[in-house]
Amino acid sequence: MTEFVFPAPAPTTLPVVGSTAAFPVGRVYCIGRNYRWSQDEATPVEMPAWFMKPANAVVPAYGVLPYPPCTGDFCHEIELVVAIGRGGRDIAPAQAQSHHIWGYAAGLDLTRRDLQQQAKRAGGPWEAAKAFDHSAPCTPLMPAAVFGHPSQGAVWLTVNGIERQRADLCDLKWPVPELVAMLSRSVTLAPGDLIYTGTPAGVGPLQPGDVVSGGVAGIGQFAMTVGRAS
Repeated sequence: MTEFVFPAPAPTTLPVVGSTAAFPVGRVYCIGRNYRWSQDEATPVEMPAWFMKPANAVVPAYGVLPYPPCTGDFCHEIELVVAIGRGGRDIAPAQAQSHHIWGYAAGLDLTRRDLQQQAKRAGGPWEAAKAFDHSAPCTPLMPAAVFGHPSQGAVWLTVNGIERQRADLCDLKWPVPELVAMLSRSVTLAPGDLIYTGTPAGVGPLQPGDVVSGGVAGIGQFAMTVGRAS
């Protein structure tokens, strides 16, 4: 048995709908602008940019959502989350659903928007804006073996009962199989990897005390209350 210099942290896991088994989370990939945010937005010719969050940024999407430190512009982004069950490199889009996608969830890609804007102006990395603690809440995973592979269905988010984001999965600029294929050309995907697939228009700030609710039709929904600022 390997001896560690201090106790190894417990793995990050997500519950599974209808099961006592847990899904072990590996890496977390987040896709940039993958919905049209304006009617005159051009049809994309290149795949969207992506960035990463640490596995332990993933937390169950319920209860209190901590307001992070070092920001005055804490923003929500509702997304379909794809869970990889079988890894691979150079995956063909036609094989993504049948061979590699294990399930789906609804998740939040939370952002310290002011830090993101600073990074954009400086041409620097986005980790400070995106990879902070509790920045990737996620609902329990819905197995594809049970639900299938959704190509349409509402994606929505409200704050204090007022709707801010709404779209349909059919509005994704790049559908899920293409995203899986794109990522697998750059990295070897592994079981446990999560892919946050992009957010619709309407992202906005959250304040302490706000109740943020959202979901993806048939996949999962959540409600969380924003905690006090650190």
